[in-house]
Amino acid sequence: MNAPQNVDEYIANFPEETQKLLEQVRATIKKAAPMAEEKINYAMPTFVLNGNLIHFAGYKNHIGLYPAPQGIEAFKEELSAYKGAKGSVQFPLNKPMPLDLISRITAYRVKQNLEKPKKKK
Repeated sequence: MNAPQNVDEYIANFPEETQKLLEQVRATIKKAAPMAEEKINYAMPTFVLNGNLIHFAGYKNHIGLYPAPQGIEAFKEELSAYKGAKGSVQFPLNKPMPLDLISRITAYRVKQNLEKPKKKK
């Protein structure tokens, strides 16, 4: 499999049911961060707004969300029901996607990134 050039190609590489969930996560992030740019970074879909904002990725049994350690820490109580690590959380494919939570995490990260000094290009 060649490395995907964009998010559409990335999502197309998954089984149909996983594609639907990835599209839901993508749409939720887009809605919460409409000014963010979408690209592939670290071989996964990434939203960028004054630096990396949030990443997501599909796996065999879960969808990973990578909102940086600050995004995990700020919502650690709500995320405690899920497997995760310092900067990531795993949402199982066999359970409803917590889209409201993903939206709130994204909005939190937008606020954080907009408060950072602008990166020079």
